[in-house]
Amino acid sequence: MRSLSEIETTSKRASRAAGYSWGISEDVGKNIRLLELFGLPGIKYLDQYLKKKRKKKFEILKLINRNNKKINLAFCPINIGVSFLDQIKTIEPLKKIKFDEIAYPILFIPFLSRSSEIIGKKILLKFGKNEFLFNFNQNILTNYFKKQFPIKAQNVEIKFLENKNNFTSSEWKSLYKLSEKTFVDETDSLKHGAAGAGLTDND
Repeated sequence: MRSLSEIETTSKRASRAAGYSWGISEDVGKNIRLLELFGLPGIKYLDQYLKKKRKKKFEILKLINRNNKKINLAFCPINIGVSFLDQIKTIEPLKKIKFDEIAYPILFIPFLSRSSEIIGKKILLKFGKNEFLFNFNQNILTNYFKKQFPIKAQNVEIKFLENKNNFTSSEWKSLYKLSEKTFVDETDSLKHGAAGAGLTDND
């Protein structure tokens, strides 16, 4: 089994050989490592994408807006991923962002996961009936259980979710009340036994 270090290094070098700068290639290396760590087929689709990129161009988007429409070709997942990560703090207030078509969306996924950690908010990705929830770059929850990821994702929607508790106020109060049973009342014996509380001066 290949180590995560090998996966990251090889992915970075392959991306550089395919024409990306060293800076972007380093991002790709980290991303593929992340996908494989989460059990997603990063190496498989990066290999496919880089081979496809030799013969076909994909659209580049430098400035991300609320609604992003392609001119002719599907958006490059690596290019928009880098732009998304770089602009995350300025686009997060938009609350919702749309792309009409992204090529090889699995390669875009790690950029969203890393962005979630930067802004400290969960990010929800939707396209078709598929959903991916990114939790501060700690894990990815999804309802996508097919073996093959789509080559293109259309009508892509990204939402920035506000941080909320998964429990009610009454549930918290109930649990906190139970936790209070572990609290120890301060007694005279504890006061006398505490550091510095002795009555005898040994100096």
